[in-house]
Amino acid sequence: MLSDLQLRHFRCFESLRVDFAPGFNFFIGQNGQGKTSILEAACVLLRLQSQRSSTLAPLVRVGQKSFGLQGQWSGHGLEFRYSALRRKLVFDQVEQRTSAEYLALARVVSLANTDIELVRGGSEFRRRFLDFLGLQLEPSYRPTLRSYERALRGRNALLKAAQPRPRELAAFDPPLLEHGAKLSAMRSALVQHLVAPAGEAHREISGSQETLELAFTPGNDVDFAADLEKSRPQELRLRQTVVGPHRDDITLLVDRMPASQYASEGQQRTIALALKIAQARLFAAREGTPPLLLIDDIFGELDPARRNRLLRSLPDEAQKLVTATNIAWQEEQTDGPVFQLAGGVLIAA
Repeated sequence: MLSDLQLRHFRCFESLRVDFAPGFNFFIGQNGQGKTSILEAACVLLRLQSQRSSTLAPLVRVGQKSFGLQGQWSGHGLEFRYSALRRKLVFDQVEQRTSAEYLALARVVSLANTDIELVRGGSEFRRRFLDFLGLQLEPSYRPTLRSYERALRGRNALLKAAQPRPRELAAFDPPLLEHGAKLSAMRSALVQHLVAPAGEAHREISGSQETLELAFTPGNDVDFAADLEKSRPQELRLRQTVVGPHRDDITLLVDRMPASQYASEGQQRTIALALKIAQARLFAAREGTPPLLLIDDIFGELDPARRNRLLRSLPDEAQKLVTATNIAWQEEQTDGPVFQLAGGVLIAA
């Protein structure tokens, strides 16, 4: 578990320290007080990435050049310092040259209001969901993803040139094909692993007999090389690579109907929650211990029955950091410290 967290020049905070308890930890305050930033800091400390932002630069407090995070996870000391010029990782007081040992320690699942975009939003939201999972489960996922992204950026930059040369363009094809095939294969396997726990969680939260189906939808045909070659006229016209894992997606069906088109908002939120609970259960099954759950202001968007069913579906032994504007939604008693946050000051209620 995360026993403490210290922030320095992170988002709206000049400095802050929080000591956590096992189980539930509630952070109550009005919007704009920094509740979500505390959860984000926990995610960045443990995973070196934000659940809210694709880059870390926006996390630096306005007027500062860097931020620092420290904490203890299961008795291990962690420290991460970030600036535009340097990143510093410290694990048990020893500075790390690579992130491998550091990232092997903890797993994180984030549940937030914006998760509804997993169902009704564009495919980029579902790819980000898979990547957040894959980066924590598979050691080879990070280098594969980064290698594919480098090849894609280089290829797209060349396509945007005034007159892209076929020979130069072809030089990017081998790394794109190699790493792209590996990336899609890992994403496909992740979706297969999510099918059963997502369906189970969906039934628990919805309290209905609706069936949730997941299927991986690759961004290219089975023969990636042939598909890439066939798309050449279109990519020269659009000046971008039009097939590949950057177009991968997850198809979501409720009772065999597309969830984005036919599910109500309540059903869509239930599907999104089921996907996140499935993440947590997959981590617990693979790692033997549950992940840290970051639950950001979601209960006010759910009817009382779904709130209670969601609470019951969360792993009992998991540590949970929960934000809300108030705690009036809490119908079932859940023990844990309650912190009031206002003006950058955190007070135990």
